[in-house]
Amino acid sequence: MTIRMVFPVLMAAIVASSALAVTPAEEAASQPNQSAQRPDLSVYPPEIKLNSDRDFQTFVAVIRRGDGITEDASDRVAWKVADESLVKRDGFKLLPISDGSTELVAEYLGSTVKIPVTVSGAGKKPPISFTNDVMPVLTRAGCNTGSCHGAARGKDGFQLSLFGFDPVGDYNRITREIGFRRINLAIPEESLFVKKAIGSVPHSGGKLFDTDSEYYATILEWLSDGAKIDPKDKQPPTVDSVAIYPPQAVIEGEGTQQRFVAVATYSDGSTRDVTTLAAFTSNNSGTAAIDNIGMVTAGRRGEAFVMARFDTHTVGSQVLALPVGLEYEPPKVTGNYIDQLVGKKLQQLRILPSGLCSDEEFLRRVTIDITGLLPTEEQYERFINDPAEDKRARLIDQLLDQKEFSEIWAMKFAQLLMIKSTNQVSYKSAYLYANWLTDKFAKNVPVDQMVRELLTSTGGTFSSPGTNFYEIERDTLKTAENVAQVFMGIRTQCAQCHNHPFDRWTMNDYYGFASFFSQIGRKGAEDYRERIIYNRGGGEVNHLVTKKPVPPTFLGGASPDTRGKDRREVLANWLTSPENPFFAKSIANRVWAHYMGVGLVDQVDDIRVSNPPSNPELFDELGEKLVEYKFDFRQLVRDICNSQAYQRSSATNPTNAHDTRNYAYALTRRIPAESLLDCICQATESPDKFRGLPIGARAVQIADGGTTNYFLTTFGRSPRTTVCECEASTDPSLSQALHLLNGSSVSQKVSQGAKVKKWIESEKLSHEQVMERIYVRCLSRKPTADEVAQLKGMLEQSEDKVAALEDMYWAVLNSREFVFNH
Repeated sequence: MTIRMVFPVLMAAIVASSALAVTPAEEAASQPNQSAQRPDLSVYPPEIKLNSDRDFQTFVAVIRRGDGITEDASDRVAWKVADESLVKRDGFKLLPISDGSTELVAEYLGSTVKIPVTVSGAGKKPPISFTNDVMPVLTRAGCNTGSCHGAARGKDGFQLSLFGFDPVGDYNRITREIGFRRINLAIPEESLFVKKAIGSVPHSGGKLFDTDSEYYATILEWLSDGAKIDPKDKQPPTVDSVAIYPPQAVIEGEGTQQRFVAVATYSDGSTRDVTTLAAFTSNNSGTAAIDNIGMVTAGRRGEAFVMARFDTHTVGSQVLALPVGLEYEPPKVTGNYIDQLVGKKLQQLRILPSGLCSDEEFLRRVTIDITGLLPTEEQYERFINDPAEDKRARLIDQLLDQKEFSEIWAMKFAQLLMIKSTNQVSYKSAYLYANWLTDKFAKNVPVDQMVRELLTSTGGTFSSPGTNFYEIERDTLKTAENVAQVFMGIRTQCAQCHNHPFDRWTMNDYYGFASFFSQIGRKGAEDYRERIIYNRGGGEVNHLVTKKPVPPTFLGGASPDTRGKDRREVLANWLTSPENPFFAKSIANRVWAHYMGVGLVDQVDDIRVSNPPSNPELFDELGEKLVEYKFDFRQLVRDICNSQAYQRSSATNPTNAHDTRNYAYALTRRIPAESLLDCICQATESPDKFRGLPIGARAVQIADGGTTNYFLTTFGRSPRTTVCECEASTDPSLSQALHLLNGSSVSQKVSQGAKVKKWIESEKLSHEQVMERIYVRCLSRKPTADEVAQLKGMLEQSEDKVAALEDMYWAVLNSREFVFNH
């Protein structure tokens, strides 16, 4: 039989841009019509501070055309400094002369941009700082990466902390190990520390920089000054933030380039051009490759995120690459706020969205997504024959009111919370914990309130089921990691041993956050299966390097006063606060991924700077909407399902066929294991029996993660061993196909349900009516004329009509159209 399905091709693409060097006079002569309309000119950074004689700042000019394309116009702009006695311009770099304030002025085809410039300490040349000058050189040269001396055991007898998380330890290893051989203060140029870097002696890492580079000059000056460490009573300012400019680039033409500038801001308010010290990377170099001086070169059409890492900070800029001369007629963007932001991004990428799906497709898609079940035949007839324009919106509201919606989300959170009976968690505890969670969703308890109750729960694991959260995972550090990953989408695990290499989190952040869970107490209850969870009021977490206690500290935030308080309560109030920058966005992203097939940030529990959202504006807006709705899950789901983005067809067009991250068409998704088994049982009316549940109960209602069967395991049910979203898999496999074809889940259920025999003998349906009913029950559509003709031909060749129709039933249940939600 012919099964109608459209499968997306998975692919990721990313791009960068640049502009031709043309003088302003040539530009004006070649484009005289532009004089009437001033170009949109921007200069970065928006403010320049020069803080000492060593300081400098590079800058870049960008113009944005009317069609949204950006061009690097640094070579085309007429530059001047308002007061040349204060700063000197050397190409695209400013150098200090004397203290004062002035402006950098950029003029281009009638547009003028003025950038304030402040100079202080022009006559001073501060000594080289080991922490702020030498350590960045080691990081930029790659000395302290995991593949070199930053490895756990170092390399070639020399070890540095990974990405420089332990400057004091690195200083001791550089200056105190192997005596004068590593550093030679009498003849600094002869220091092994320098000679290996410039390649004058054998070095397994190769030559890292030349003798005429700023890196060599910095190291040599530090050695010449005595290789001193920064005094304890005069520590240098720390890096507060890093910015990369321009914040976005839309580049036209393969090979076109765009220069980027990185600027660090320190705790004393000073800034520094770190373009030559930052480590630049791209998450899609095939679309936007970036070199070590911040120059992006556009490749194939697509989207990229270029990043700059300096100190413990990683920042990024979105780069879109488009081919030259691309013909594109932007469609009118309609729909709700989701459609406006999705449409805006599609227009930037010059992608045309697919049309809306049919009523049959929508009915099946939304019913499976919201309830985990198939539409009934009655629902099908009622919806298809409803002429009202708002019938889709009304259907969504009806589905959201069903108890199955609560059960779906209770199951998803049960996976994340690892609800499962083990040697330390009894079946009764797991059962009560799962029912507690289901009850919260059924009563539409706001997510923030539910999480607060969970994290602050105290009492017995029977009488207060939320306390099982602390019984399932007893390790303090693991508990902190789980809270960050489940409720904020942040993976802090890397920061346990070293600063996170791809995110902002440091070891101080890691142990400070873990300190919120260091005073959890546990003791036995009257029933040996039950445990009592309480706040014991004492206990600290020691830093791995300093071995000293770290005060409780919010991730990316302050250290609150927790004296005399339950630290968990302090954390829970901060975590679920509307001002928290992580919680609402993370939860909203999980909801979005469930209904759209892929998160705005993918994976949904790996939100970091180096894994940016595909649509940053929509990512922020969904989080804001969840806060606006007072964390009411249903309202956000209603917005998503009512959007055109959700209701699009899965059929692609030439402009969007290779895109999987911008929601130009509906992604085809395999139905999750529990829902798929429920759908098979529903379609055949042959229920399964699960431990602790009556016959006919659905797989999504299974409380204990340890309760499973071969079908659920084969189709990727979460084993609930970690909090990772990836544990529940919907990836198709050969074993799944073989089980559907040869296993008992389909063939026996078709026979046991005996629906075909009942329809023919009891309801007196014709063979054609039986075919139609099979299609409606399983696929939420009627068979096409071609399918009817083909099925009739097969039926006529069979003597046993009931068996033949059951074979058709089996075939439909085995089809990709049934197994996938489209």
